[in-house]
Amino acid sequence: MKPKLWLVTSMALVMALSACSNGGSNNEPANEGGNNGKAANNSSATSEGNAEAGAKSSDELAYEKVTEPITVNIGFRAPDDKLPEGESNDNNIISRYLESITGIKVVHTWEAKGEDPFKQKVNLAIASNDLPDALVVDRNQLRKLIDNGMLEDLTEEYEKYGSQLVKDMYDSTKGLALADATVDDKLYGLPNVAIEADAPSLLWIRQDWLDKLKLPAPKTIADLEKIADAFANQDPDGNGKKDTVGLTGDKMVVYGQKPNPNGFDTIFSAFRAFPKNWIKDASGNVVYGSVQPENKEALALLADWYKRGLIDPQFALYKETQEPIVANKTGLFFGPWWMPYWPLADSVANDTKADWRAYAAPADESGKFVTHMAPVTDRYLVVRKGYEHPEAVVKLLNAFTRLERRQDPNAAEVKKLDDFAAETGVHVRNFYPFDLLLDYSDAVVQRYENVQKALKGELDPNSFDPDTKLVYDYTVAEKENPKKNMDAWKAAKAYELGGGVLFGTDMEKVYSVFYGMTRTMEMKWTTLEKLENETFLKIIVGDLPVSAFDDFAAQWQKLGGDQITKEVADIVNGK
Repeated sequence: MKPKLWLVTSMALVMALSACSNGGSNNEPANEGGNNGKAANNSSATSEGNAEAGAKSSDELAYEKVTEPITVNIGFRAPDDKLPEGESNDNNIISRYLESITGIKVVHTWEAKGEDPFKQKVNLAIASNDLPDALVVDRNQLRKLIDNGMLEDLTEEYEKYGSQLVKDMYDSTKGLALADATVDDKLYGLPNVAIEADAPSLLWIRQDWLDKLKLPAPKTIADLEKIADAFANQDPDGNGKKDTVGLTGDKMVVYGQKPNPNGFDTIFSAFRAFPKNWIKDASGNVVYGSVQPENKEALALLADWYKRGLIDPQFALYKETQEPIVANKTGLFFGPWWMPYWPLADSVANDTKADWRAYAAPADESGKFVTHMAPVTDRYLVVRKGYEHPEAVVKLLNAFTRLERRQDPNAAEVKKLDDFAAETGVHVRNFYPFDLLLDYSDAVVQRYENVQKALKGELDPNSFDPDTKLVYDYTVAEKENPKKNMDAWKAAKAYELGGGVLFGTDMEKVYSVFYGMTRTMEMKWTTLEKLENETFLKIIVGDLPVSAFDDFAAQWQKLGGDQITKEVADIVNGK
């Protein structure tokens, strides 16, 4: 049997969906198309007849309480939070509130604490064909469930019962999130939404050091090289000792999708190399980014910088990657927009003179800042085939998403939840029935823009959603009393610096054409990843010559890479 086409996010798909987008505004109505041929409603306890349902607005159907009680049996990822005595994971103040407004009772068929135990439990449920009514699965598990016909088609239920809030968040991805869970025009899962801003890796610099050494803001690789040299050799902290380093890094070398501190992803992107991503070459062929010749140029540069002392000589030895940043031994590293939350808050706490700035640099030869992007989603809320009330799962998602986004109109009950959280330290969101939080794909840059407009008097901050209002309040507090309240500093600077650069930079965004695992990858990917990581690191620190990259690429192909590339290409091309 030919395997089904599953879970492809190709550049062609990205371009097609972007072209069909109505502009991606979060305030525009969702596209509520047809039901894609689903035959009949599944005995809905929500509707009292098609005529009545047809007269109700989308949100009336989304939030109305079911007329008869419904039970949903789920697989639950248990948190570490300890509930007060008398409360349990499936009978607590949060679960009781959600049941009171939806009429839907959630029962935990099984629980697992921690990511790996939960994943193993889901895999066992799939293998034994013993699924609960609903649960959250990852990309590879979704593939298996679809291929084995184990999931309910949610197309009609989503269109009919999905709230406008949920639909707007999915629409912010220009259709990509739902497309990622759709096969043969059937929606098999309700995905989470990744924040687009989490993918680019920016260059963070101690601006006070830059100014002290009278160096201009970096734009090119040559600019970065000059700064790294100066920070390593010209005593930027002014203590009379040669105890600072240039660019620091992480032994992972590159993260490939969602970065953390100290990856070298942006250096590779400047050479138009995209390791750990599946891309299309100049001829349109699907290839693995890590074995393309452009990587060799990036590795040669990093190896040269390391040899000359421009890269932290200890970067591969740190137990915790943030050590030189927190200790203010470096003023130069790569990381995503949220670095002020961590580790920069610790850097500033240790040295209040530290003045960090973010830059979209270095650019490629054409002067463009190029970045890889992360998948728009990686988890999916699914319903087992044959469950009589799939609409109940959609309605639960509506309810806790509205609560999470601080749009729940039941003020008195919400206050009780807030008071409970404040008194116990329990995170309410950890006891939602499903670990699937939604936000707008462009939430970070949108929030930055709104806060800046409010600071200029162009918007009323009292009109903001609670999250944006909090960032605004923190920003005002930080401006009035700089570095006095570190919670205010973290939020204010993350959005001002990281969010501001993302908002103001015209980036070339490169998406992987494939995420997930093929059959051969399941057997061989761990070995191939280890080979890749070790080779890249050894070349940079001088344990291998740059020419070893060619040997690595050939070995990667022989050890299963060629077969995996063929499997990925077949999936991307719909074969």
